[in-house]
Amino acid sequence: MQPQSIDQVQTMLSAQGYVCGRALATVVFLSLKLGRPLFLEGEAGVGKTEIAKALAASLGRRLIRLQCYEGLDAASAVYEWNFAAQMVAIRTAEASGGADRAALQAELFSADYLVERPLLQAMRPDEHGPPVLLIDELDRTDEPFEAFLLEALSDFQVTIPELGTIQAPEPPIVVLTSNRTREVHDALKRRCLYHWVDYPDFPREVEILQARAPEASAQLSREIVAFVQALRTEDLFKKPGVAETIDWANCLLALDVVALSPEMIADTLGAILKYQDDIARLHGSEAKRLLDQARASLDAA
Repeated sequence: MQPQSIDQVQTMLSAQGYVCGRALATVVFLSLKLGRPLFLEGEAGVGKTEIAKALAASLGRRLIRLQCYEGLDAASAVYEWNFAAQMVAIRTAEASGGADRAALQAELFSADYLVERPLLQAMRPDEHGPPVLLIDELDRTDEPFEAFLLEALSDFQVTIPELGTIQAPEPPIVVLTSNRTREVHDALKRRCLYHWVDYPDFPREVEILQARAPEASAQLSREIVAFVQALRTEDLFKKPGVAETIDWANCLLALDVVALSPEMIADTLGAILKYQDDIARLHGSEAKRLLDQARASLDAA
């Protein structure tokens, strides 16, 4: 059932462990209400992908994910033919003798040998309603693929030369994400409702952590978030996202940590920092300095 208000969107997503502010809930509501694709940009790990997962779970829809990468083309995103099965069919026909070439060709390029990729899957009817189509990390692709998507998302149809045009009976719920490693073309953005997903403020990140790692005590959750937010103020190659905050909390819980210490931070830095240069900067007195800074901010709050 579609949410009827912005508050219902927040409640619906919260039930899936996704805590979002009113601005994000508003653009999600409008995307569902108007049937417009939702384009989310932001740093890696701030929850762009998770919102598609939460939407699919809360609406009871199938989640179809197209993971983008450099060199992705339209054929790989839509369909391919099962060449191995086609070869078996050809050899079987040759062995039996007297094969009708026209009939064999028609059979080989029928739906029986079609391997459906995410975009084609999203165009198919579903008894539970239109699926959620997640086009993840669009910025990893190139402009020709963007141009193809522009057409596909405008009419919600794809063309297979051997089978014709296939159009979605109902448009899927489309969520596109970008880590902004490059600019996505304006023409594609204009087809979508846009939202920049930023790092959450302290209260919201604590709320997110308590929803995703409820075993952590309130005090430990506050210390973890305060330290990560202090870490984001540093000149790092890759600042930790909310995903890293959650991962780190789970690591600390697995180690039965009840309070942060410089030694424990140094031992578990690999959960929040993913580059050796960043990790090297936090060894020694730097970890203690940031922990003291984080605790001072908690005391002042």
